[in-house]
Amino acid sequence: MRARHKENHLIGRIGWLRAAVLGANDGLISTASLIVGVAAASTARHEILVAGVAGLVAGAASMAAGEYVSVSSQADTERADMARERKELAEEPEAELKELATIYEQRGVEPALARKVAEQMMAKDAFAAHVRDELGLADHVVARPVQAALASAATFAAGAAFPLVVSMVAPAGAITWTVSVACILGLAALGAVGARAGGAGMLKASFRVVFWGAVALLSTAAIGSLVGRAV
Repeated sequence: MRARHKENHLIGRIGWLRAAVLGANDGLISTASLIVGVAAASTARHEILVAGVAGLVAGAASMAAGEYVSVSSQADTERADMARERKELAEEPEAELKELATIYEQRGVEPALARKVAEQMMAKDAFAAHVRDELGLADHVVARPVQAALASAATFAAGAAFPLVVSMVAPAGAITWTVSVACILGLAALGAVGARAGGAGMLKASFRVVFWGAVALLSTAAIGSLVGRAV
């Protein structure tokens, strides 16, 4: 007897991976940029550290709240669509059967067979069949607000902690450049790790996150330097 072939598709990770990658990248870029901007305006290490810690705490809280609210809105929409689908199945089962059969026809199934498949799918679990094939909702794409909020907050804090630690150990006169270089290296690593976890190409993923991270660092360093000179 042959062993059952088990497939582990990478798309199953999409729910937490998106929030985790976003949180880590945002934490690293925003906190490093904040530290670089303050360091360009002032060489006082305690001021730089206060700004970094404040950025970490505020950013993690903001990421958690933002993810929870946005994903909750998605979840509300999903629930409303599913409630509507239950109502339509109860009131117009024949119309819903035809609708499901049409979906299978559009995917290439012969009309008579599509009708038969639709009947069998609805006989087993009509609601599940319509949620999956009409609404396009599956376990790996269903909104999970708490999971997204926790993943974003935790990874933001982890990403933000890296430039903060670097700023603590960097020479007083070289915090700007030390944090900038460390941030670029960290972003390259994060891009590669995120791409690897999602099964994508690592080089392209690393390049795009490093590019935008460098833009953010240069911008805040320039603004910090200008403000520092002005005041």
